[in-house]
Amino acid sequence: QVQLVESGGGLVQAGGSLRLSCAASGSIFSINAQKWYRQAPGKQREWVAGIIDAGITNYADSVKGRFTISRDNAKNTVYLQMNSLKPEDTGVYYCNAIVRLSTIPHWGDYWGRGTQVTVSS
Repeated sequence: QVQLVESGGGLVQAGGSLRLSCAASGSIFSINAQKWYRQAPGKQREWVAGIIDAGITNYADSVKGRFTISRDNAKNTVYLQMNSLKPEDTGVYYCNAIVRLSTIPHWGDYWGRGTQVTVSS
């Protein structure tokens, strides 16, 4: 029904930048909200950034001023621009979207499989 696929992860040195993408496909009528989470091994998944359909964004304190979430509604894609990366930003980054299906009057909570971000010192 709906699939989310992250891309753009990789290895970067501290102070560098990466841009993550998450493309949604399937029976999509609209997307209400999109979020980015990350998880390091042995740690809980934590929320990083979010954007709602009105365009309002919010960020975790740990990334505020360094990360920017944006979207391209025509492509059903959300981005996370990550600048001034730190080793503590290392983890698997997941996108999440609240999607209204085109087939039935239903809102669903969908997750991608994640993309690895590694920041070396």
